[in-house]
Amino acid sequence: MKATVDPDLCIGCAVCEQICDTVFEMNGDVAVEKVDPVPTDAEDSCREAAEACPVDAIAITE
Repeated sequence: MKATVDPDLCIGCAVCEQICDTVFEMNGDVAVEKVDPVPTDAEDSCREAAEACPVDAIAITE
């Protein structure tokens, strides 16, 4: 599984980092993914973070 943040859509709310800090971190005003692929034990929280993103900036590829 892979998670990708679209920096043009990200508004820097940091919800993804709060939900899944294994995969996401803030880089200035934009969230970035810090692992590829997503670790198996973080897949559920990664999906939750993508669903919680208010601007749908996170794409999940299975």
